[in-house]
Amino acid sequence: MHNLIEQFLEHLYYERNVSSHTLRNYASDLEQFLNYLTADKKRQAPDISEIDHLTIREWLASLHTDQKKKSSIARKLATLRTFFQFLVREEMLELNPAKLVATPKLEKKLPKHLSIEEAIRFIESPDPDTDLGKRDRAMLELMYATGVRVAELTTLNLADVDFGNQLARVTGKRRKQRIVPFGEPAGAAIRTYLEVRDKFLFNAPISKRDEEALFLNYQGTRITTRSVGRMVEKYIRICAGMHNISPHALRHSFATHLLDSGADLRDIQELLGHARLSTTQVYTHVSMEKLIEVYDKAHPKA
Repeated sequence: MHNLIEQFLEHLYYERNVSSHTLRNYASDLEQFLNYLTADKKRQAPDISEIDHLTIREWLASLHTDQKKKSSIARKLATLRTFFQFLVREEMLELNPAKLVATPKLEKKLPKHLSIEEAIRFIESPDPDTDLGKRDRAMLELMYATGVRVAELTTLNLADVDFGNQLARVTGKRRKQRIVPFGEPAGAAIRTYLEVRDKFLFNAPISKRDEEALFLNYQGTRITTRSVGRMVEKYIRICAGMHNISPHALRHSFATHLLDSGADLRDIQELLGHARLSTTQVYTHVSMEKLIEVYDKAHPKA
């Protein structure tokens, strides 16, 4: 089974162009499933043809017993479905046993977003008199201006930013590229950061410098998603009254504020890089909550 998993992961990487983050999730889920199959039996995993829907249900039940989140269990089931479907396509199996297992019903959670005033206060919280503050302000401005994911922000190169037309070329999931516009505040913040960027770059030995990367850490190498997460946590502590804000909150705020201002849902879908309109439609529920709140406050007979 190890060999089949390796073949599947190679298929995901070379043929489906999945991101390294997604690839790690698939590998981790399949490794956990394989460990389950061998843990109690003290033997090698059964032949792939011996794994049926009951085996998969038992594994999911054990995850539930271990109090794993429903969203995590659903993701692992989706991994198995994709894995077994690959084996069916390669004619190693006749049927996909995971298709016979129902997905756990998930609670629909509305994305956390900031008000316009909160977003502005959050973005303006970095100290403009420090080099790190200039860099952080540029990142926060660009995240809110474009709605990019954190992983997309960290993979941006200098060559991806067109200051003349105020456009950025973003590489999203499955390495799909899209062009997103940004406003003058983000452009000005990035230009200010570029004035000190070389200071970061020269902190690294020549062999380790990433001269292509737009955003660098203090060691002169490309900033990581983990570093962006820590940066966001830092400014949450500075901004009194803000709690449970993730880097993704700026993306949610970007979409919600566009929709509230009358932007078309399909245009927002394009800007966010969503493959399906249904993914973007969650923001209509966010805006509906605001609409009801406004109605309750403003209508004389609400």
